[in-house]
Amino acid sequence: MQQQARSFAIHAHAEQKYGDHPYSFHLDAVAALAAPYGEEAVVVAYLHDTAEDTDATIAEIEDKFGPKIAACVSLLTDEPGANRKERKAKTYAKLAQVHGPNELALVVKAADRLANVRACLADCRQSLWQLYRSEHQVFRTSAYRVGLCDPLWVELDSLLSEGAIDAKV
Repeated sequence: MQQQARSFAIHAHAEQKYGDHPYSFHLDAVAALAAPYGEEAVVVAYLHDTAEDTDATIAEIEDKFGPKIAACVSLLTDEPGANRKERKAKTYAKLAQVHGPNELALVVKAADRLANVRACLADCRQSLWQLYRSEHQVFRTSAYRVGLCDPLWVELDSLLSEGAIDAKV
C-alpha cells in the first residue's frame, strides 16, 4: 500500500515543487521520518498534502486507502481561513482534539513539520525557520502526545531552539 500511496500522491501533486525540488522530495522525507511508526504512518505521510494542495478529495482517498487513512489525511488538511494565522489556529484546534487511533495523524504531522524545518535549515531559509519557531509552542501544545513519537519531537524542539539556525549557517 505504501507504493500505491506514493504513486497516487506523486500523480496528484504532478508538477508541484517543494522549493527547487520535485514534490516527491518532501513526500519521501516525511515518509522516511514516519517509517518507524508503521506502514499506515508511511501511507498517511505520502498522502498528507493531497487533499490540501491538489484536486484529490478525502472521498477519493477513502475509496482507495480506507476510512482510517482518509480520516488522518483529513485531520492533516488545513482548515480554511483568510491567512496562515487563521488557518493554523483552526487546524491546531482540530489537532488538539485528536485521540485514539487517529493519533497516527499526529505522528505524521510531527514528521511533516520536522521535514520542513530540516529543509529550511539545509536551504538557509531563516525567515521560514523563524515562522516555524514562532508557531512551535502552539503547534506542540496541540499535536504532542507523551510517548507517541518522542524522537521526532526531541529533534524538532532542538532544531527550533534559540540559536539553532545560527549553528547551521
